[in-house]
Amino acid sequence: MAVKYWLFKSEPTAYSFDDLVQDGTAEWDGVRNFQVRNWLRDEIKAGDQLLFYYSNTKVIGVVGTATVVRDGYPDDTAWDPKSEHPDQKSTPDSPIWYMVDIQAGLRFAETVTPVEMRLMAELSEMVVLKKGNRLSITPVTAEEFGVVKKIGMAK
Repeated sequence: MAVKYWLFKSEPTAYSFDDLVQDGTAEWDGVRNFQVRNWLRDEIKAGDQLLFYYSNTKVIGVVGTATVVRDGYPDDTAWDPKSEHPDQKSTPDSPIWYMVDIQAGLRFAETVTPVEMRLMAELSEMVVLKKGNRLSITPVTAEEFGVVKKIGMAK
């Protein structure tokens, strides 16, 4: 199966790239959007590569790369009433929400910002740069992944 590429958004105050490095492997849980759930359940697979993107912070943008190390499986935080994102309709016998496990890859010295990315013709169709995009995970082409990684490594 071919490797796919993704962009995962996180608020650094909720879960940062440094948290991922410290944890080693992390569950990417708490997604409560059906389109993203479908990707987590059906499309995102071990070996896929991702760009780790900070949102809702002073400097937004891609801070590093990571790798998916476990295919999608039921998100047990949904049926935990003490979690930050419970869903009473999701149960162990009939899960609604899914998550994957990821591991940190490269940490960029500086954030690759949306302003920088918009200057690159090769990134003109990147989903995260589209007006109104609010998804926490978006697909990325292999070329887009390579361009952003190259910019991040050059800083």
